[in-house]
Amino acid sequence: MPHAEFWSNTSYHSALGRSPFEVLYGHPPRHFGITNSQMCSTLELEAWLKERELLSRLIHQQLLRAQQRMKHQADKHRSERIFSVGDLVYLKLQSYIQTSIAARGNQKLAFRFFGPFKILQRIGKVTYKLDLPSDAKIHPVVHVSQLKQHVPSSTEVSIDLSSISTDPTELLHPEKFLDVRLVQRGASTVTQRLVQWSPPELVTWEEEQDLRCRFPDLPA
Repeated sequence: MPHAEFWSNTSYHSALGRSPFEVLYGHPPRHFGITNSQMCSTLELEAWLKERELLSRLIHQQLLRAQQRMKHQADKHRSERIFSVGDLVYLKLQSYIQTSIAARGNQKLAFRFFGPFKILQRIGKVTYKLDLPSDAKIHPVVHVSQLKQHVPSSTEVSIDLSSISTDPTELLHPEKFLDVRLVQRGASTVTQRLVQWSPPELVTWEEEQDLRCRFPDLPA
């Protein structure tokens, strides 16, 4: 156990940019006493405090970078959802808590969404209170990520396709590039650009190579 603890505390952490031992003490550890003690120098207090301040700033930057990476990965699976009081929504439930809403003989084949339920109140920016059945054993306030808009069967769908272009790119043209970033794709790195399209309200990240193939002659 002591060896395992030493290995964990002296291993490189990607979020910190260095080992937890170095973050805590400000210098690399002596590996099992092999390091020659005569080669270790003792810094003056003022110099040591300056090094600790610099190290704290570096750690802060590393943690912010790790936080941004995690947020970027999490945002890939998120979508903007805003509901109003009185809207009907479907509620997503896990199989082990579905029994209070609807009984199923085989939970493996149970529905993923239940409802629709009416929204009674919006609490904060991302939570809503639902009008659940009186015998439901779950809390009526749920996160917006567990809700899906209910579309009634009476909604009419237009069958006029005369004004729809067969090629979506005919309506969209890159106006200018706002930003650039590098994205890791397996063992390779691709360049993406933040594109402002011909409708000024539309801004998306696109791969540079794909843009060159689709729009080879545009000024942007």
